[in-house]
Amino acid sequence: MLNNNLLALMVTLFIALAWLRLMDFAAQRGWISSRLSRKIIHIGTGPIFILCWVFFSDTEQARFLAALVPGGITLQFLLVGLGILRDEGSVQSMTRHGDRREILRGPLLYGIVFVILTLIYWRESPIGIVALMVLCGGDGLADIIGRRFGTQKLPWNKEKSWIGSLGMLLGSWFFAMAIMAFFIAQGFFSFSLIEIILPVTLIALVSTLVESLPVHDVDNLTISLAAVIVGQMLF
Repeated sequence: MLNNNLLALMVTLFIALAWLRLMDFAAQRGWISSRLSRKIIHIGTGPIFILCWVFFSDTEQARFLAALVPGGITLQFLLVGLGILRDEGSVQSMTRHGDRREILRGPLLYGIVFVILTLIYWRESPIGIVALMVLCGGDGLADIIGRRFGTQKLPWNKEKSWIGSLGMLLGSWFFAMAIMAFFIAQGFFSFSLIEIILPVTLIALVSTLVESLPVHDVDNLTISLAAVIVGQMLF
């Protein structure tokens, strides 16, 4: 941990912005498609931010300072989506069709969810961490794998596939277990990794079912909400 929470905030903000700008640059240069860039940002931003939580001390204001990072980035999303702030790099890297207004849907909800779960759960409960990792790793991988290999569609949603749902399940489980293993090793939680295998698996299963439903544009919210509800019952 860093001795100064303000220093921890600056370090976290620098790392988060550097990651986002790297993806913006790659998308603008055409090294990766805007769709792939969007999903890489979706998958990678969360784990990077949560790993930075260890920089903060055990003071009450720590969670609020940490939440300023996704809060500030989310505010930028809002301004860009509304056309108040011009940022072509963000538009190219975070939208499907190059329309800035798309940022006001998935990316904006993604940021809002991060702010809320950081403030509510922080490092005091695994619920927030697991829910955010389901949102990042699971939902992100579901789209990438599903679009590439998803020939067999789900009976209740022809836009989703069985292989995509498998990617959602495995991505949710792996990301959640990996980040929780890190926090357990750092001494933030007293339980063992083995003790959370069943709860994480059940959260991943329910979240995968919710992700497969024919709901558009608000899945960042519905997936996170499902993970939190199941987490409240199991942890």
